[in-house]
Amino acid sequence: MEFKDYYETLGVKPDATDAEIKAAYRKLARKYHPDKNKDAGAEEKFKAINEANEALKDPEKRRAYDQFRAGGYRQGEQFRPPPGWGQGGGFDFGDMGGRGGGDFSDFFESLFGGGRARGQQHARRGRDIQAKIETDLQTAYYGGKTRVVLNDASGGERVLEVKIPAGITSGQTIRLGGQGHPGSGGGPSGDLLLEIGIRDDARFRLDGRTVTHVLPIAPWEAALGATVPVPTLGGHVDLRIPPGSQSGRKLRLKGRGLPGSEPGDQIVVLEIRVPVPETHEEQAAYAEFKDAFAGFDPRRG
Repeated sequence: MEFKDYYETLGVKPDATDAEIKAAYRKLARKYHPDKNKDAGAEEKFKAINEANEALKDPEKRRAYDQFRAGGYRQGEQFRPPPGWGQGGGFDFGDMGGRGGGDFSDFFESLFGGGRARGQQHARRGRDIQAKIETDLQTAYYGGKTRVVLNDASGGERVLEVKIPAGITSGQTIRLGGQGHPGSGGGPSGDLLLEIGIRDDARFRLDGRTVTHVLPIAPWEAALGATVPVPTLGGHVDLRIPPGSQSGRKLRLKGRGLPGSEPGDQIVVLEIRVPVPETHEEQAAYAEFKDAFAGFDPRRG
């Protein structure tokens, strides 16, 4: 097996204090946590960071590890523990919080696994499965259920019904415990991590929890003011348009975006639609309108 340099993994010096090791571990764990970091290799890096912390945070484990490291071993070199290690010829951590199994490497188990017999299989947790699913904006607003089809290693399929919580945003992750790859040696299965995407909507544009809707209005509604119905994710509401409004003006509907501890708002963008004159009377009305506003120049300034 390969020797693992736990100090190198955490990016600290061999004489680092407990506080420095703790701080380095927390920083790296936040950076590489699978729920936040979707880069290839991030999950394996996260496991290596956890293993290094497990070995160095305990004074007894750290002293035992330092004995081997002092022998000149370096990262990646072949390593074999001395005969009898963990079985009377060395430290036995079986009753000291030594964690056989889990996501730890054979190197860790050979030092701190409590002296397992050769060939004996420890319980290991299965790997997590990461996938992406999409839902529509209405389901993100109200909450609901969707089906996810997973292909098993044997070629079969599993169909899961996933609950979508109200107010979920694009990029958030839903964790389904025990729905990942099966464990080994009696270990638990991993989890299923579903990253949520929200499909485009014909009426609304989504940005975080804020939704934007473009509202067409007539010229006289913009000029004189009006109260008109406007669609929101929760249904239509009446919106007052101030007199003298122009195209592009933005009006805010507080709390009408996606729900949450701090609900989002809905932004209504006004868009003036000018009717096309199709009859003689309509053309005459435009001519009168032109004469009434003879001093108006839309390009002034």
